Amino acid sequence: MELGVKDARVVITGATAGMGLATAHVYAREGARLALLARGRTQLERVAAELRDVGSPEVLAVPTDLAEAHSVRAAFQHIESCWDTANVLINTVGPGLELVAGFDDLTDDDWTRALELILLSAVRTCRAALPLLRAADWARIVNISAHSVQRQSPTLIAYTAAKAALTSMTKNLSQTLAPEGILVNTVSPGTFMTEQVSRFIDALPHQSTEPRTAEEVGATLEQIFGDALGYLGRAGGPEEIAPMIALLGSRLNSFTTGADLNVDGGSDFR
Repeated sequence: MELGVKDARVVITGATAGMGLATAHVYAREGARLALLARGRTQLERVAAELRDVGSPEVLAVPTDLAEAHSVRAAFQHIESCWDTANVLINTVGPGLELVAGFDDLTDDDWTRALELILLSAVRTCRAALPLLRAADWARIVNISAHSVQRQSPTLIAYTAAKAALTSMTKNLSQTLAPEGILVNTVSPGTFMTEQVSRFIDALPHQSTEPRTAEEVGATLEQIFGDALGYLGRAGGPEEIAPMIALLGSRLNSFTTGADLNVDGGSDFR
C-alpha cells in the first residue's frame, strides 16, 4: 500500500532511536524527504546515511535540543532555508522511564522536565512548523502520547500527567487547524521494546544481561506498572507501531483528525 508520500517533506523529532527511527524508515522506504531532529550530531548523521540507503532522496540532519526554545527555532530556520513547505510533523520525543517515581519522590525539576520534553517540545515544534505546513498543499501532524493516560500508574504520575496534557493539546489543535485542512492526531503506544525500556530493565536488581523476549519484557513491565500488557501477551517492537504513525501522517489519511489511536496489543482502553 502506497501512502502517497513520495517526495513529501517530513519532519520527525526523536528520529535516531525507537519509534522515531522506525517511523523514519517507513517514510524513507516510501520515498519521502526527511528532516531529523535529535540532540546528537554523530548519531543523526549516521541515521541520515542509513535512511538515504533505504530510499529517501533527501535527509536533513538537524541537531536540536527540544527542551530549549531557541534550539527549536534555529532548527526550523535551517529547515526553512532548505525547504519552502513541509507536509508532515511527527513528534516522538520525550523522557521515558527515567521519570519512574512516586509522588513524594518527584522534585519540581522532575515535573518541569516531564512537561518540557513531553508537552512543550511538541508545542514548540508545532508552532515552528506551522508556516511550512500551511504552505503545503496537504499537511499532517502526529503526536505520540501513551496509553498509560487511560489508566492509573502511581509511579508514572509525572510522565502520565504530561502525556495527558499532550493528548489534550493535540485534540484542541486538531479543531484549531481543521478549517485549514491540516489533520492532527495522537498515537498512544502500549508497551514497546525500545532502548529506554531496555535501559530501565537493565537497571533493575537481579536482572540477567541475556537478550529478553517480547513476552519477558511485557511481563516485567506488567508486574511493575500493572495493566500494561495487551491481549497479545507481549511487548511490541517499534517497527510494529511505525506504520500506524506514518499512515496518520500521510496523504492517504484524508478524513481522520482529532483521533487518539491506541496501538497496544489489545486492551479495554478506548
